[in-house]
Amino acid sequence: MSAARLVFLGSDPIALPLLDWLAGPGAAHAKIVAIFTQPDRPVGRGQLVQANAIKQWALRHGLPVHQPDKITETVRAELANLDASVALVMAYGHILRDDFIATPKWGTLNLHTSLLPKYRGASPIQTAVASRERGTGVSLMRIVKRLDAGPVAATERVDVLPLDTAADVEAKLASACVPLVARALPLLIAGDLSFVDQDEGAATYSRKLQKEDGALDFAAPATRLAGRINGLYPWPTCRVELNGQQLKIGLADCYSPEAAEVDPFGVGSASPGTVLGSDPEGLLVMTGGGVLRLRRLQRPGGKMLPAAEFVRGYPIPAGTMLPSVPMSALLVSR
Repeated sequence: MSAARLVFLGSDPIALPLLDWLAGPGAAHAKIVAIFTQPDRPVGRGQLVQANAIKQWALRHGLPVHQPDKITETVRAELANLDASVALVMAYGHILRDDFIATPKWGTLNLHTSLLPKYRGASPIQTAVASRERGTGVSLMRIVKRLDAGPVAATERVDVLPLDTAADVEAKLASACVPLVARALPLLIAGDLSFVDQDEGAATYSRKLQKEDGALDFAAPATRLAGRINGLYPWPTCRVELNGQQLKIGLADCYSPEAAEVDPFGVGSASPGTVLGSDPEGLLVMTGGGVLRLRRLQRPGGKMLPAAEFVRGYPIPAGTMLPSVPMSALLVSR
């Protein structure tokens, strides 16, 4: 089989392991002929305009780079001139027109970071972790007009461990794209890659996250709070106000005082949001259902630290009340 001519569309570093594979062992199956990515943007505190990681990768590999502000007929004509066998999309950031999707000979495929039809939408990784899923994955699908609703050809599953954050799971999913595409590409080239329609009745939707989603309501159960903290790290990151400062929380789990013979922290009489004390792994906070253990904390301008190290420099005594703020649901109806 001759190598397919592949155009890649993406703007996020999650695609870098796959691109490295396509430029190495995967080159026997597909030759990348161009990269489409978002225009250069200002980043960081200094707001310096920089190329994203995908563009930087493409330039290192001597590939032509297209950075349209939006998908127009001119951009579609540029794609057509590349004579692509297939376009592969992952975290691109543009809505693609139907005629653009249909331009490559075999159409346009998308890598979506969930096991579809669960967690369609903008934040599938964060929402899966926040929902305390014990597994998620990557789906290779055809792009259709409706959001993440196209038929699926193949998936690759990864485990979500109890102390995994969204950053940890994203790294697993980035690696999982390689075996998924390695299996699918030869079948696609041979005309043997089959697609299965999604079960619409099982579809769930994740929404675009906002900074305000980092709020915590300690009247919620500890399991829900721990999932949200881990799922929203590193962005937008959950936080709590203390002494006029916004403390960021980078990792959490549930503490089980019932495992001890006695209740050393007075759990039975504490109100949600009350700091009960600490153990070697973190700061213990009463919730509306169980005890939450905050394992990593960060002051403004400081580094994210293990809680035991954090409280040595910033004591948070037992009895301190952490304020609650209402939390918005991460799953939406559409």
